[in-house]
Amino acid sequence: MVFKRLLGSLGVGGPSVDTALDPGAVTPGGPLGGHVHLKGGSADFTVEHITLELVAHVEAEHDDGETEGAVAFHRQVVSGGFRLAEGELRSVPFSFPLPWETPITELYGQGLGIALGVRTELGVAGGKDKGDLDPLAVRPLPAQEAILEALGQLGFGFRSADLELGHISGTGQQLPFYQEIEILPSPAYAHQVDEIEVTFLAGPGGMEVVLEADKRGGFLAEGHDVLGRHTVSHDGVERVDWNTEVEAWMRQLVERRVTHAAPSPYGAHAGDHGTPYADKEHQDHSGHGAGHGHRSDTGTGMGMGTAVAAGAAGLAVGVVGGMVAAEVVDEIGDFFEGDEDEGGEDEGEEG
Repeated sequence: MVFKRLLGSLGVGGPSVDTALDPGAVTPGGPLGGHVHLKGGSADFTVEHITLELVAHVEAEHDDGETEGAVAFHRQVVSGGFRLAEGELRSVPFSFPLPWETPITELYGQGLGIALGVRTELGVAGGKDKGDLDPLAVRPLPAQEAILEALGQLGFGFRSADLELGHISGTGQQLPFYQEIEILPSPAYAHQVDEIEVTFLAGPGGMEVVLEADKRGGFLAEGHDVLGRHTVSHDGVERVDWNTEVEAWMRQLVERRVTHAAPSPYGAHAGDHGTPYADKEHQDHSGHGAGHGHRSDTGTGMGMGTAVAAGAAGLAVGVVGGMVAAEVVDEIGDFFEGDEDEGGEDEGEEG
């Protein structure tokens, strides 16, 4: 057993901790399991609590540009109230559900460039410290996977993925940030749209799919974004013709350019169930100022969240079959290493 770090704030001789997550990727809303391994120090300690914290690397748009940092989006107490004897080895199992809006980090085993981690906090009588930070792998829900695969079958191509601080107005979003999966248009729409951003907002009863089209501006005309929103169920995913469904969404999204001469805080149409949807440019960034404005290096197609290629079965083209092979960005590794080097201090937490 190798313990990753000694809890510095507890002093020399304090207990050490190592968290081991169960192997394999988890799903949003699904259980995250594993064990927290403890090793007693040079004296007996009373462990008041063991808390696991979910952390994400998030970008924030504001008036002065863009910043990046770590945001804690969930805390779960998994144990506590026991005595850890001198030199004692103890393994504490845990299992708890992830938030439904937890971003996906991979598709068919291929990373999307999203950095999530699980940080362990050990509180003992007289002090507490944050221990190791372990990477968290999250695979899509069946409906998310089906939609992304349909986009690939329809000829859309993956560009990048990232996490944006803020709230999409008019939705049931719960987390302080949302995930954007940026895709290149299929040949049928390439002359009308630069890129399309897909956001999944899952919940126990279903999922909102928010689509944003960054339109190509012509001569004497400005390009602007249009939005669409659709609601899907977690049930019966296998019975839906997703190619037909997603193609209808995309056609509707692109055709709306004819009726939208300028961007508007609210779309002229309603969502699937008559619910108005708002422009993502009008969102609350929790003190970081309004404004979307992020286009993740559109000139090259390689941004902060650029993913590696996926060669998944059934996805020979498009998103995910059309993902251009690229290395996972170095910032992901730096995020985890830098967080641990700072001795577990809070960094850019929610709020």
